[in-house]
Amino acid sequence: MDEHERKARAHDLDVTVWVGKSGVDAVVDELDDQLGSNDLVKVKFLRAARGRTETDELATELAAQVDAELVETRGHTSVLYRR
Repeated sequence: MDEHERKARAHDLDVTVWVGKSGVDAVVDELDDQLGSNDLVKVKFLRAARGRTETDELATELAAQVDAELVETRGHTSVLYRR
């Protein structure tokens, strides 16, 4: 699946992981489990998680922790991919 196909599929995904005030570390295990079952997972970064950090930065950090690729970020929602 190429990047264009991943972005097209990501459009119809529902958010299944929410990152809140506990930060990215609190969702690593859940996201890892979901990426084991689904190759694409949509993550929403709530205001409490972001503070003064950019969403892209948080998404990149989270992707690295679960050995996934960041497909895209729109607003405060990101899509991660793992083969």
